[in-house]
Amino acid sequence: MKRLALAAALFALPALAGELEGVKADDTMTVEGKTLKLNGQGLRVKVFFKVYVASFYVENPSKDAAALLKADEIRRVELKMLRDLDQKTTVEAIRSGFEKNSGKSYEGLKERLDKFVEKITDLKKGQALTIQYVPGKGTRVEGVEGSFTAPGKDFADALFSVWIGSSPVDDGLKKGMLGNK
Repeated sequence: MKRLALAAALFALPALAGELEGVKADDTMTVEGKTLKLNGQGLRVKVFFKVYVASFYVENPSKDAAALLKADEIRRVELKMLRDLDQKTTVEAIRSGFEKNSGKSYEGLKERLDKFVEKITDLKKGQALTIQYVPGKGTRVEGVEGSFTAPGKDFADALFSVWIGSSPVDDGLKKGMLGNK
């Protein structure tokens, strides 16, 4: 009987929602007083190198990327580096994905993107880079030298499209971030 009670107690404990390549992600977090839920985790692979794990948090999880981008809600992606990544490579990947996914609106977003990527530095294995959108406040990059907040949902949509848009930087990464493993 005691074993059964102990087993029931163990199963009642909160568990991590995800772990990928040794990167653990909590099932929820609180941002600006709102509870965000882990939508999914994805692995960025370039050629055959494992680059980072992206943990994607949203207010209302969905496997529908368009619905997630349309919603004017808090969203957050945490990139945990699995290897060193120089600033130039990171910025080129973000710019390329941003341009592919923003289409005709790219020119109107370019100035904010330029200021945003200025804050990205070389990233070391184990370091985290966090990008978070809060409605009415903008998109903030953290985990770099200084910080910058780019205003506008249009900017957030284009930036998050780098990972979950119609032309993602990595299809497998997108699937994982959308909870489609």
